[in-house]
Amino acid sequence: MDWQTQPKPAWLKRRYSQDPNQDMVEGILDGLSLNTVCREALCPNYRECFSRKTATFLILGKNCTRNCPFCNITHAPPQPVDPEEPGRVARAALGLGLRYAVITSVTRDDLADGGAAHFAAVIRAIRGLCPETAVEVLIPDFQGEESSLERVSEAAPSVISHNMETVKALYPQVRPQADYRRSLRVIKKIGGLGGGIRSKSGIMLGLGETREQVYELFEDLRAAGCSILTIGQYLSPSREHYPVKEYIRPEVFEEYKEQALSAGFDFVASAPFVRSSYHAGEALGL
Repeated sequence: MDWQTQPKPAWLKRRYSQDPNQDMVEGILDGLSLNTVCREALCPNYRECFSRKTATFLILGKNCTRNCPFCNITHAPPQPVDPEEPGRVARAALGLGLRYAVITSVTRDDLADGGAAHFAAVIRAIRGLCPETAVEVLIPDFQGEESSLERVSEAAPSVISHNMETVKALYPQVRPQADYRRSLRVIKKIGGLGGGIRSKSGIMLGLGETREQVYELFEDLRAAGCSILTIGQYLSPSREHYPVKEYIRPEVFEEYKEQALSAGFDFVASAPFVRSSYHAGEALGL
């Protein structure tokens, strides 16, 4: 079946109404010249999140040094690191009244530390202006450099997340510039950092994975010490991107959630519209 030409099933259709908060959020972001993964990655939840006065900040520019076929982020020469960006992100977090802030970035393989120092600067800036705000960072793999991960952890975020995205068998097609075992090592290192930092990962379904491969991924993540997991439906940004192989029914997402909890995860969010930063604060009770 050509899923790309099939109409989306009922459970993937949403209605939106304009909310004044959306205009307010967009005004703050545009006024501070900030990027969000919500808009750059064409997240289907961004209107809902903006209406709740929250957004996931995308730092280190809009251009990614990698070119994953599932992702809508622009692959182009990277932009210069903006030393003023951490302060602007902190001001946005304050203006939005965020209790839980999520920060992610494009992958910056051109930088010696992969952008770790900039992540740390953003965390510290938010802590300075919003000391009660919990901070989650969704990091790239930093090419496996432990020193970069340690630099981020020294800024004491509440959660460090690194997305596996898909099962091991699909990495050559879906994440050709990443490495399954390297990403697992990153997550294992997060789990061993101490200081109360929680480890987290996210995956997409509908890329052609089998149930057995998903269960294998659960076990690998738990062996690496991952405690928080998100599971959502992959939606192809365009016909030029990796195709959707299957639309997973909501009850199957529930089955995966139960299996993941049985595997030992502390918190699992699993539903078609779940994304790694969607209602992220719920994992910490916020």
